[in-house]
Amino acid sequence: MTRESHASRQPTRRTFLKRAGTATAMALTIGFDWAGPARRAAANVAPSAGAVFAPNAFLRIGIDDSVTVIAKHVEMGQGAYTGIATIVAEELDADWSRVRVESAPADAKRYANLAFGTMQGTGGSSAMANSWTQLREAGGKARAMLLAAAAKNWKVPVVELTVEKGIVYHAGSKRQAPFGSLVRMAASLPVPEKVALKDPRDFKLIGRQASRVDVAAKVDGTAQFTLDVVLPGMLVALLKRPAQFGATVHSFDATAATAISGVVKVVQVPRGVAVIATSFWAAKQGRDALRVEWDDTHAEKRSSAALMDEYRQLADRPALSARKQGDAAQAIHNAAHKVSASYEFPFLAHAPMEPLDAVVKLSADSCEIWAGDQFQTVDQRNAATTAGLDRQQVSIHTLYAGGSFGRRANPGSDYIVEAVSIAKAHGADGTPIKLQWTREDDIHGGLYRPMYYHKLEAGLNDKYELTGWRHVIVGQSIMADTFFAPIMIKEGIDPTSVEGAATIAYAIPNIAVDLSTTKNGVPVLWWRVVGSSHTTFAVEAFIDEVAHAAGADPFMFRRKLLEHEPRMKAVLELAAEKAGWSKGPMPKGKGRGIAVSEAFKTYVAQVAEVSVDETGHVKVDRVVCAVDCGTPINPDIITAQMEGGIGFGLGAVQYGAITLKEGRVEQDNFNSYRVLRMNEMPKVEVYIVPSTLPPTGVGEPGVAPVGPAVANAIFAATGRRIHVLPFPKTGAA
Repeated sequence: MTRESHASRQPTRRTFLKRAGTATAMALTIGFDWAGPARRAAANVAPSAGAVFAPNAFLRIGIDDSVTVIAKHVEMGQGAYTGIATIVAEELDADWSRVRVESAPADAKRYANLAFGTMQGTGGSSAMANSWTQLREAGGKARAMLLAAAAKNWKVPVVELTVEKGIVYHAGSKRQAPFGSLVRMAASLPVPEKVALKDPRDFKLIGRQASRVDVAAKVDGTAQFTLDVVLPGMLVALLKRPAQFGATVHSFDATAATAISGVVKVVQVPRGVAVIATSFWAAKQGRDALRVEWDDTHAEKRSSAALMDEYRQLADRPALSARKQGDAAQAIHNAAHKVSASYEFPFLAHAPMEPLDAVVKLSADSCEIWAGDQFQTVDQRNAATTAGLDRQQVSIHTLYAGGSFGRRANPGSDYIVEAVSIAKAHGADGTPIKLQWTREDDIHGGLYRPMYYHKLEAGLNDKYELTGWRHVIVGQSIMADTFFAPIMIKEGIDPTSVEGAATIAYAIPNIAVDLSTTKNGVPVLWWRVVGSSHTTFAVEAFIDEVAHAAGADPFMFRRKLLEHEPRMKAVLELAAEKAGWSKGPMPKGKGRGIAVSEAFKTYVAQVAEVSVDETGHVKVDRVVCAVDCGTPINPDIITAQMEGGIGFGLGAVQYGAITLKEGRVEQDNFNSYRVLRMNEMPKVEVYIVPSTLPPTGVGEPGVAPVGPAVANAIFAATGRRIHVLPFPKTGAA
């Protein structure tokens, strides 16, 4: 069963208010509490005087029938809390209206991301995939214990009992018991080692549109983001950082800053000079008045243009092989028809709606952190090292995060370490200090999606069959010089630099993919959909050029090359069908383009329709998206993530670029680092492929195909190809 996106539906104000009212009546999500992690951790492990039933680290059931699911992943808008709760509640047969979600404490032993090993964190679209079996078993075992408790109370066989919406029934005696009445007895029973999990045919919540558990709190303002945290005696800090990456403090004059009313202290820390004040505005004024002389001896001073010139030259030099199949060079040399193209990709900022922030309460023997934390284990370790404490002395309250796209998860824990270092410089006296980044700090702050250059060549035989493919990638490694490098980088190849290219699915007999890894002073990081954010564009734009050179329909050309890839072929066909691809070319001034990709084991195909006016201005009118993400846990969230990924990707390819002049970032805020605006969002239709396979991620894969699909549509409308991103303002190549 496929499903059309809610972007193409038109809810009335009445239905919106009805839905909001229903959500408000639900049990609220608890993203944060003032009890502290020690108390929460204890509650997660054992019942308190029989008042709660906590058979495992992921679930608590109270005598009031409340069901609290403990989420090991951060909720940053992607729907993780709802997905996690749905998995547990499904196997538990819980009443969805009684389910709430609470953030787990930082504890890798109990809450590790199974895709990351013994590390707690969220990323790589792995939340549902790594939790699937673990959480199903957590709910299933709790259900079995509640049934055993009822059977013991009623002295009947367990097989005669059923459960529905949090109530255990015995049909023979017409008895029933809500979960809360069974808590004390269930808590005294042993946890079963194994339980039979549901047949997917019996799912009642999974695959349905269960309401999001975080809606009510976000609507009524009770949701806790870091910006909302106010603690007794709390101070606010802003950090002045160098304008050039790699520069350091030579000296500073705080005279004018300390004269600002509300400024408490000015301190130097490893990443700059911090102004600590009683309010954000006082700290901002103090930072503006601060005078710092920077040492730029080791700073990056090149421009973006100079770096790209270097990349172009490197593309013609020997590089490391990321994939070698057959003899691509010979196949292209002998080809009857040759095609070549290059593609340039700029640095990109993540620009989440909530800039980075953290609250730290540091004393001689403890460090307490409040943040929308994405990498709990890494941040706990780095905070401990900075504070001079043991990791066990650092506790983290994970709050809601106002977006991330990868930025809050970084190996150096930059914003966490900054906050801890400022609290330490202040005196580590237990004073809570909130570090806030401004939007300008965020845009200037580094850890960008790397700049890349791609050079491609292809050969076709006299039957216009694709026989050779050579792809050279030049750019920085996001894994180099991090603790991930020994695990991830093999024989000099960072797999995140070449994913989507070295893993190209098309059946081409001769393939060569080479990588030239560069080094410069600009700090880089993973960005939503990671390597596929640039490789998919290069592959899908170029395969379109090859199809055109072969005189073939772009959809049919791809389809033939994907006969051996049934899931990728299926989404390609579904998107084309729903978009009406077979109807033929669009009217003059309009174009239709297609692209398909796989990222994090999720398959996505998109067809974009564009209009180009006489000035060359491009408007994206419609995007049809087909997605295969295994078992669809919540279709509405899947649709929302595809829509969000499409909007995010469109903003990046149309406007996104961080540029350097003498090493200084030229963009400041959303006026110069443009993101997609509401009036620019196209109509989106999302179709979900039915599946009973384990679920895969949806937070990132929707981003990858939209850029090339739109670029290919622009070609269909204008005959012009796009090789440099972001798109030219006029739509010209």
